[in-house]
Amino acid sequence: MAQQDEPSAWAYTARRVVRHLRWARTEGVRRLVEEDRLDPVQQAGTALAKWRWRRAHPQPPGRAVPVYLVGLQRSGTNMLARGLDVAPSFEVRNENDRRVFHRFRLRSDAVLADVVRRSRHRHVLVKPLCDTHRVDELLGLAGLRPGRALWAYRDVDDRARSEVAKFGDANLRALRAIADGTIGDRWQGQRLDGPARELIAGFDYDRMTPHTAAALFWYVRNSLFFTLGLADRDDTLLCSYDALVAAPAAYTRRLCAFLDLPYDPALHGHIGPRGPRRPRLELDGRVRALCTELAGRLDARAGLDPAVGRG
Repeated sequence: MAQQDEPSAWAYTARRVVRHLRWARTEGVRRLVEEDRLDPVQQAGTALAKWRWRRAHPQPPGRAVPVYLVGLQRSGTNMLARGLDVAPSFEVRNENDRRVFHRFRLRSDAVLADVVRRSRHRHVLVKPLCDTHRVDELLGLAGLRPGRALWAYRDVDDRARSEVAKFGDANLRALRAIADGTIGDRWQGQRLDGPARELIAGFDYDRMTPHTAAALFWYVRNSLFFTLGLADRDDTLLCSYDALVAAPAAYTRRLCAFLDLPYDPALHGHIGPRGPRRPRLELDGRVRALCTELAGRLDARAGLDPAVGRG
């Protein structure tokens, strides 16, 4: 849905071009092509597999189960979406799908519901990262089968590095706008409770580094998992990126069991071995403590051994 204070089409396009150039420069063009699924051969192969599945498994509209992949940007959601897209029974609507999204925000609930109802697949995966704060509402949309939600999270240091590499100081600017009250209708300020707003207002953003801001934003957004009551729901699965890359087969089996999806090794065939851990970032001490505490809560709720992540 369009926001009152969103930039013009020209400004929005210019920002995206700059961001992609920065990403290509820092991570390489190959990584950009892989992340945005720009390989036409891969796209054609995926589309053909799904067409064959629909032919072999005719299913009337209105039977698809919506699956919402949420969390925070740069938390491994592309890896999860890419894996589930391998399953031919899944229809995947990523955040650049203009039928469902406008500038990475969901269009109306009516549009979303219509797309899901029209699907002839068993599941429709939607990745509304900028609408993560609405996932409890999305799970209860009228006229659809009961949905599922996957909340992805990642080690705070790795996420902060990836965020700054691709988006620069975007999190710093968003936090400053929340603190000074100029955030308007932008998604970064939605559904924050009083304690969260008070916390954000208590920092000096003229002295904060982009990495510390990315870590604080990690804390604020992932805290919503608990403040929205999702930890107590059996229709939401907390997904650790670090656990997935550490043990792809075992973690994918867990994911398949939650989604009632037959396990197939191809679902994690794109996940390669992870390189050595990089040193921790130099973060503001208060922010580090907050993130360490929340990481422990997330790992405990996800049933992980603390050694899997670093918090």
